[in-house]
Amino acid sequence: MLLLGSLSFETLIMVVIIMLFSMGLHEYGHALMANWWGDPTPRSMGRLTPNPLVHINWLGFAMFVLIGFGILGSVPVQPRYMRDPRWGAFWTAFAGPLMNLAVAVAAAILFRVAVNIEILPPLFTQFIFLTIFFNLLLFLFNLLPFFPIDGWRMALALLPGVWLRREQIPAFVRFNMPPLSRFLQNPAYKWQDWAQISQAVLFVLIMMSFVLPSFNVLGALISGPLRGLMAFLTG
Repeated sequence: MLLLGSLSFETLIMVVIIMLFSMGLHEYGHALMANWWGDPTPRSMGRLTPNPLVHINWLGFAMFVLIGFGILGSVPVQPRYMRDPRWGAFWTAFAGPLMNLAVAVAAAILFRVAVNIEILPPLFTQFIFLTIFFNLLLFLFNLLPFFPIDGWRMALALLPGVWLRREQIPAFVRFNMPPLSRFLQNPAYKWQDWAQISQAVLFVLIMMSFVLPSFNVLGALISGPLRGLMAFLTG
């Protein structure tokens, strides 16, 4: 996890501004996509805006500033109002991370220009670099399949309601691994039932990243792709 307390005051202020801006666009992406699929909820609640102060979770944002992790904001959506609840839910969930990826790509173009002309203040170049980094971090983190992260909702939308008939599941699995057997029969339904379990797993992984930094599973899942994307975008 990020140790924001180790950053200089100037850098910390930049990170807070970037995260506010990026969170607002992330939630706006959810709201825009839900609205496009026919869900009036974000519009009726005044959430169809990139203004981060409309979406912010103050407790979660304070946690992010203090410990480097927190649920920054949220947008209420109701898939049942969408033209296609399954795919509407998937693209609505995916729209937030995609918005962060788009911001990172746009910032990377600006960063390359700034580096090449070499006339912009170093602080401005650092701000652009941090914008790329944190938007890629938001993009990758939100793809993880843990509740209540967007990746969990994307997985829920992708999983079929019924997968295998009971008699198609090997007897060894049926008799010795009942949770897996039930999941193979009803993937989406069981995935939804296990939301709180996956949230507990996420919490444990976050705690482990602080208590056992040498066994940081979340960091291992994110750091490799993050380094690769940063190198690709910034050159």
